Amino acid sequence: MTARPDHPSPSRALHDVVGIGLGPFNLGLACLTEPIEELDGVFLESKPDFEWHAGMFLDGAHLQTPFMSDLVTLADPTSPYSFLNYLKERGRLYSFYIRENFYPLRVEYDDYCRWAANKLSSVRFGTTVSEVTYEDGVYVVRTTTGDLYRARHLVLGTGTSPHYPEAVRGLGGDFIHNSRYLQHRSQLQRKESITIVGSGQSAAEIYHDLLGEIDVHGYRLNWVTRSPRFFPLEYTKLTLEMTSPEYIDYYRALPEATRYRLTAQQKGLFKGIDGDLVNEIFDLLYQKNLGGPVPTRLLTNSSLNGARWENGTYTLSFRQEEQEKDYDIETQGLVLATGYAYTEPEFLRPVKDRLRYDSRGNFDIARNYSIDTTGRGVFLQNAGVHTHSITSPDLGMGAYRNSCIIRELLGAEYYPVEKTIAFQEFAV
Repeated sequence: MTARPDHPSPSRALHDVVGIGLGPFNLGLACLTEPIEELDGVFLESKPDFEWHAGMFLDGAHLQTPFMSDLVTLADPTSPYSFLNYLKERGRLYSFYIRENFYPLRVEYDDYCRWAANKLSSVRFGTTVSEVTYEDGVYVVRTTTGDLYRARHLVLGTGTSPHYPEAVRGLGGDFIHNSRYLQHRSQLQRKESITIVGSGQSAAEIYHDLLGEIDVHGYRLNWVTRSPRFFPLEYTKLTLEMTSPEYIDYYRALPEATRYRLTAQQKGLFKGIDGDLVNEIFDLLYQKNLGGPVPTRLLTNSSLNGARWENGTYTLSFRQEEQEKDYDIETQGLVLATGYAYTEPEFLRPVKDRLRYDSRGNFDIARNYSIDTTGRGVFLQNAGVHTHSITSPDLGMGAYRNSCIIRELLGAEYYPVEKTIAFQEFAV
C-alpha cells in the first residue's frame, strides 16, 4: 500500500473548501482538486480508513457501472487517480483486459478507492466533525478533538445510512441490515429459517448466496418484496441517456410535486437487480429442485406492516397489496435489504438558517448542487434524487457533478463540463 502523505496540523488558515465525509463522491472531488494549485482543500472523514459497503463484498459481486465510472476518468481521463492507473500500479492491467468484463468487482473498487485516498495530501481520516458555524463570512468546522478548519465553501459527502422500515423500529433480537451481512453470515446459516425483506440488488445477492448453501445447512429461506415483481435494472442505452446533463436540466425544471412523483416511479432505473443475476437465481433454483422441492419461498407485492420477536423467533406480518390479504411468516433469521436514506447531519444545526429547504423539508438542491442561500457556499453530494433524479446516486455522474462543483469553487471551468450528450430530447 502506498504510504499516506504526512499532513500538517489544523490551523487558523483559511481553506477554499472543506469536504465533510469521504465516500466515493467526495473522494473523487479530493482527487480532482489535488492538482489544482488555485484550490486549497481538506477532506474530513470520521472512519480510520476508507470503507465502502464492506458488508456486501460477496464473491464475484461487481459494480453495476463500468470502470470508466471511477473517481476521475469522466472528468479527466489523464488523471493519475484513475482505475486503469490503479490496475497498472497493482500489476493487474493485462489481467483486467483479458477478463473482458468492464465491471470491476465490488471489493476491487473498494481497494481502488483506498489506493487513491492514500495518495492524497488533503484527506484526514479519524476526524469527526461536531459542529459547523458561520463566523466572519466563513464556515468554521469544529471536530470532536477541538480542531478548527475554516473555509469559504463546504461540500457535504456524509452519504446515506441504512434504512429500517417502521415495523422493525424498536424490535429486539439479532436482525441485521444487509450492510452487515458478511459479518453475520455464518451466524445466520446456523438458524432454522432465514427471511430476506427487500427488492434490489443487495437482496438478490444475499438470496443467491444463501440459496447456494441451503442444502448444506438445511435452513428454510424466504425472500419477500413489496415490489410487484423481482424487477431487473433498466439498462438499455436510451434509458442510460437519462444520466445526462440534459436530463438533469429537464428534471430540475419540473414542478416539485412532479419530481417527487417521478422519484417513486423511477426505482427500476437505479434500484433494480442485475439481469444476469436474476437469471442466475432462476438457474440455481432449477438446479436445486432436481432432487425435490427446495424449502424456499419468493413472495412479491408484500409490504411489511408489523413484526414481533419472541423466544428467538420473529413473526413478520405482511399484506399482499394486490389481493388485499394479510399473512404472517415466522423466521429465526431476518435480513433487511431495505436500502439507505439520507439524514441531515446534526452538525449543520447552527447554520440551518443559511440552507435552503423545499416544502417537504428536504434540501432544495440547486442545479449547481448548492444548498445554501447564496447559491455557491455549501454543496451536497448524493442526496438529490428529488432534484437531480437518478443521476444523484450514479457513480458515473460523480465526476460530472464534481466538475460542476469545482467550476463553482473557482469561478471558472477547470475540467470541461459537458452540456449535451444525449441523442434524445427530454423537453419540448
